[in-house]
Amino acid sequence: MRLTFWERLDLAARAVFPFLVTLLMVLISAMPLRVPELSTIMPPLALVSVCYWSIYRPDLLPLWGVFAIGLLQDLLSGGPIGVATLTLISVHALVLWQRRLFVTASFPMVWCGFMVLAAAALGLMWLLTCLGMLTFVSPRPLLFQYILTVAAYPCFSWLMTQGQRVFRPVD
Repeated sequence: MRLTFWERLDLAARAVFPFLVTLLMVLISAMPLRVPELSTIMPPLALVSVCYWSIYRPDLLPLWGVFAIGLLQDLLSGGPIGVATLTLISVHALVLWQRRLFVTASFPMVWCGFMVLAAAALGLMWLLTCLGMLTFVSPRPLLFQYILTVAAYPCFSWLMTQGQRVFRPVD
């Protein structure tokens, strides 16, 4: 059966939805909100998105997509290049490695798993930033960033679940 242009466009939109959502999260995180010192504690929303899509639709957010998102986040952050890229790729790999555990778990258990992943990811980002800048960066804002990231997960997870229902790929 031959698909029409609109059907092909619809299938393509469904396939790139997770990548576009993650890209949007990077852009939201990088937006200048003119609030003093907010940029130091702004949660890395791409981490939330990569974790979510790596659990529920890893086929729609492949490694090259995670790499591209991480590179864009690195370029927009102004920090050392490779920090977000390496962190997001590591989170993607860890989630894929333990995906069976996440997929079968209840939401509170997934959220607890995300709490552990977020702590490890933010710690890795901090360490790589210190190494990349060849100086000690204060870890104090990291605690607030962690709290905001963990608090944002249920909200964004719910939104991505709703989006996944609307843009579910047609089999």
